[in-house]
Amino acid sequence: MKHYNVHDAKTQLSQLIAKAEAGEPIIIARAGKPVVRMIAIESPPVSKRSRLGFLRGHIKVPEDFDRMGQEEIRQSPSWVITREKIGGRYWD
Repeated sequence: MKHYNVHDAKTQLSQLIAKAEAGEPIIIARAGKPVVRMIAIESPPVSKRSRLGFLRGHIKVPEDFDRMGQEEIRQSPSWVITREKIGGRYWD
């Protein structure tokens, strides 16, 4: 296990990280006193399976999804109040 002072650790940080990743523990000292032990972190394996589309085949979206409930909305009393004429056209 090799010791490095803070100044050397700053200037050689990339190389020290590479050594730590390779399994070599690194000790950083301030004024000759060891203060930090740098070791690689064992990260969990990254899932190779995509999360995009993970519910495909489990949910069925109706063809008229974007029009569902349109008549009920038009028949509600608030429809008359909220309907606005914008740019010469009624938006609903």
